[in-house]
Amino acid sequence: MHDFIRSSLAALPASKIREVANAGLGRPDVLAFWFGESDEVTPLEVREAAAASLRRGETFYSHNLGLPELRAALSAYVSDLHAPVDAGRLAITSAGVSALMVAAQLLLNAGDEVVAVVPVWPNITAQPEVLGARVKRVSLHPHLGAWRLDVQELLDAITPATRALLVNAPNNPTGWTLTRAEQQAILDHCRRTGTWIVADEVYERLWWGTGEEGSSAGRAAPSFLDIAAPEDRLVVTQSFSKSFLMTGWRLGWLVLPADPRGQAMEAAGKLLEFNSSCAPVFAQRGALQALALADEFVPGLVSRLKAGRDTLLDGLRTLPGIEVAPPPGGLYAFFRVEGRDDSLALAKRLVAEHGLGLAPGAAFGPEGEGWLRWCFASKDLERLKLGVQRLAGALGL
Repeated sequence: MHDFIRSSLAALPASKIREVANAGLGRPDVLAFWFGESDEVTPLEVREAAAASLRRGETFYSHNLGLPELRAALSAYVSDLHAPVDAGRLAITSAGVSALMVAAQLLLNAGDEVVAVVPVWPNITAQPEVLGARVKRVSLHPHLGAWRLDVQELLDAITPATRALLVNAPNNPTGWTLTRAEQQAILDHCRRTGTWIVADEVYERLWWGTGEEGSSAGRAAPSFLDIAAPEDRLVVTQSFSKSFLMTGWRLGWLVLPADPRGQAMEAAGKLLEFNSSCAPVFAQRGALQALALADEFVPGLVSRLKAGRDTLLDGLRTLPGIEVAPPPGGLYAFFRVEGRDDSLALAKRLVAEHGLGLAPGAAFGPEGEGWLRWCFASKDLERLKLGVQRLAGALGL
């Protein structure tokens, strides 16, 4: 069988999050906080829009790049948060992870060097490796539970030989978020080296910063779209999953550079054809409704997430030996327990013996070893408190 599976694929580790989750799926006693999704369902109006589409019989293929009306609505949404982005720079994808994969396929050849800011969701670094690219990892550094970027360390790692920089901010799993000054330094440096920036900004709305730091009066975290010129070597990947409670819908989008010749979008259309052909029409109809609700829905979701974040952190801080800090963005508390260095073993034991489902830090690369990720996107705050009680019991507290 070794001749059947490509060597670059065979060398990739399986998801450690799934390894833990598979041990607890189907057990009603388990409090599951391992995946990055809320316990709230998609808004009713969004579900009804998709159902109406199905009732109308919209079960056929659509354009590779997405419905024109969705791309137009998305253009208005993105432009309201950031600098104007024309619909001709947007492509609808079947999930945010598909947007990342298409970006990698657009830019990378086998043997290319890629720099990635880590720890990070493992798919982001695995995709270049699947394509035969080489990933150079630059780690964030923890201090009292908060993760920080050494900007100079990152800039030193990016050279003219670096084809692309991969950066996810707000970050999964740490919650770390780029500042505007850091973004500008990175953009300026990548312009000098000719390096592409692939920015995964799926958590941009799930952020608790200020208007001075972020985009559009504080409604979103700092984005490269705020400072980049339309022709810059920048690809932004996005998703409807997090900000609109649409994880199971598998719908995302790409923002590509302005290209008067249309070659970038033409290439993206080819890749979308080869990967998935197109996103389902009924899902796109739901996304249209989600965008129409954005101004009233997203702020309420962010407020509920903050309540979950603060409830969880308050509980964790009562436990001795826990190192944790408030994440400025995202869905997760990333923490470590003093003396517990094997995160996978600890996560498995928490599931098996205490009915608590967390993601091991090792799932996000060796830089996350010794840490655990807890998704606090729970409307039921008592559920979070019960989870803290179970963790305390597991630690003998």
